[in-house]
Amino acid sequence: MIPETDTAVEATLVEVARRCAMFNLRKASRVVSRRYEQEMKASGLLPTQFSLLVAVRLMGPAPMTELAAALSMDRTTLSRNLRPLLREGCLSLDACGPDRRRRLIRLTPTGEERLRGALPCWQRAQESVEGVLGPGRLERLLADLAGLITGLDTPGRAGTPTTGSRSVEGTAPDNPSRGGRP
Repeated sequence: MIPETDTAVEATLVEVARRCAMFNLRKASRVVSRRYEQEMKASGLLPTQFSLLVAVRLMGPAPMTELAAALSMDRTTLSRNLRPLLREGCLSLDACGPDRRRRLIRLTPTGEERLRGALPCWQRAQESVEGVLGPGRLERLLADLAGLITGLDTPGRAGTPTTGSRSVEGTAPDNPSRGGRP
């Protein structure tokens, strides 16, 4: 029930700022994103671009729909984020089989080189976050976030994982059974 008095509204808004998952996750996301942006600047990649290169590298060549699902991202946002990486030659979009509309996103040698070059920048950002949280807390936070994603990401909705879709997490590039490269 939403309160009607100004005092009650004020109290409710304070509660929103203190307890709202979305409000606080977005606030934390902005702060963490700024740290990764600072560290990643030297690599010439934005953190979102780095994350996409990591996902494509771990999944191997993947259709856009599958990549979007693995990242819990809608196709429009994914397309917008892929454009600079395609333009810079880090990724390629290749036809897949007889259906020319089905295209696979692949990491190019340029993309592999940029990804490897960005790893030290990512490592510095990661160590910074781990240093703030302290030992073990990052792993617990990541486990909690994974549970939240699993619990709230509705299967079958456009842009979300469905049964049988590949995952980015834990996909080893040398493990074909997990969607990596043979």
